[in-house]
Order: sequence, then structure tokens, then C-alpha cells
Amino acid sequence: MTIIDAHSHLWLKQDTVVDGQRIYTTTRGRSMFFGQEVQMLPPFIADGRNTAEIFIANMDYAQVGGAVVVQEVIDGNQNDYLLDVSKKYPSRFFVCGMPNLGLESKDAEQKITAEDILRDVENLHQLGFKGIAIPGHRVSRKMSDFVPAMKFMESKGMIFSMCLADNANQIAEFQEVITECSNLKIAIGHFGLATTNNWKNQILLARNPNVYIESGGITWLYNSEFYPYPSAIKAIRKAADLVGIDKLMWGSDYPRTICAITYKMSYDFIVKTNELTDTEKAAFLGENAVKLYGFKDLPVLEYVKNMSE
Repeated sequence: MTIIDAHSHLWLKQDTVVDGQRIYTTTRGRSMFFGQEVQMLPPFIADGRNTAEIFIANMDYAQVGGAVVVQEVIDGNQNDYLLDVSKKYPSRFFVCGMPNLGLESKDAEQKITAEDILRDVENLHQLGFKGIAIPGHRVSRKMSDFVPAMKFMESKGMIFSMCLADNANQIAEFQEVITECSNLKIAIGHFGLATTNNWKNQILLARNPNVYIESGGITWLYNSEFYPYPSAIKAIRKAADLVGIDKLMWGSDYPRTICAITYKMSYDFIVKTNELTDTEKAAFLGENAVKLYGFKDLPVLEYVKNMSE
């Protein structure tokens, strides 16, 4: 089975400011996060460097052929590093650039215009990015501010990844901009925030022919239930019934989610369920992402036996 991770993160250094609060690496995989020290990475990544090489080691062990790397403002802008990753490992990663959204403070965000976002996206495309990721759940601006940039991405055949908030107004606004950019390929993250009130409305956005849903962070959403996440399986089944399995993709939200579980556990609960057919599992775990992101020359990864087996 071809397995593609449609939602992951990489960074060399986590040190940024969001909403006036500094987020930065401390020690043993921990970070200061909105005033609280949290386990941001597994503790064995003691230096806080969440690199492509460590991720590839996890991917090879779990037999994951490729990964889509999106960006989050809490990690700081990683455009320079991700360009290097894409050049070094072109068959393993599809990387997304992120424009400046001014989220270090409310005043800074208000000063960033739709034209500013468009110019940043144009520059990112010129640098070589084929996709753009925006953490829409962290912005307070109108979704229409992204339309000029989305029109540009549409004209260049780029892919747009966005996570949305549990906000009915934002979801309705995003439907309007999807209609304006009906040929732009869009991936909506975090499985519509499946444990929140408006998640079905987010999933229903994938009834638009150009829109897909990826499940990055679904094990985090159901963390209190824990492995093998029966309610997450039910959510995947419900979403497939609503929009079709061909519109859904697996994503891990690596590396934060593997503080609680192993990387392989973030998808093998799907492999082991009886609530999806083998054909549906293959589509969800990799085939749909290959079609959307155009992965080629993926490695054939053999199973490596654990010493403890």
C-alpha cells in the first residue's frame, strides 16, 4: 500500500512571537507555548531541531513513502529551510510556503493587506514553492483577503492548504472564496476539527470538486480516547459517507502527535479497522494524496523487523 502523510511539520528552530507571546524551544523537546512549557517534540529530540532527516527515519520505519509539509505560525516561518528540504529530497516531500500574515500581534495583522499577501505568494512561487499553507484558524481577517493570492495560485496550478477555525462565519466565508476560485486545488486540514460543533460543515466543503480534506491531528483531537481511536474511525466513516472517500486523505500532524504515540500508530489504527474496506483504506492512506500532490518516484520501503519481535 502506498502511504502518504498529507499534513506534517518541519523546522530547524522554533522561535517566534504569536499574539504578543514568544514561542521558543527550551530543552529535551520542550517549548514555551503561550506561557506554558509543553512537550512539543518527543524528548529524545533534545536539541529541538525537527529535521527532515529525523522525519525520513520515522517515515522509512513506518513505510510512509512521502509527506506534505505545511506551516504553522507557532513554529516560525520555515520557508528557507523547506526550500532546501525540497531540493534535497524531491521525491519524499511536497513543501508549502507561508506568506507573512502579521500574527505576532493584532496591530501587525491589521497592517497586512490582501495585496501584501498576494506579493508574498508571488515571491514564494518564484522561489519554487508549488503549494501555500495558511493556518486560517489563527487569523482574524476576512477570508476574502486571500482571494487575490488564491487567484494567482489558481493561475499557476499551485495547491492551497488551509486549516479553519470552529467558526460558522469563517466556514461560510471560505465557501464563498472557493466558489470564486473553482479551479484552485484546496486541502482543508485537521479533519474539519472533527470533535467540534461545525466539523460537518467543514467536511461538506469537499463537495466542491476542487476541495479535499486531510486528517492531520485527528489523533490529537481524540487524544483523550487514545489508540485505537474508535471515534476517529467513526468520523472518517461519516465524512466518507458525506463527501466520498476519494476526497479524504490521511495526515499525522507530525511531530507533535508522536509525543503521545509512535508515528506508525498514527495511521495503523486505520489499517486495522473493519469499518473501512481495503479499497477505501488505500485511497485514504495514500492514493488520493498522490493524485492531488503529484508524488512520483516514491521509494519501495520494506518492513524492518523490530529487535524485540
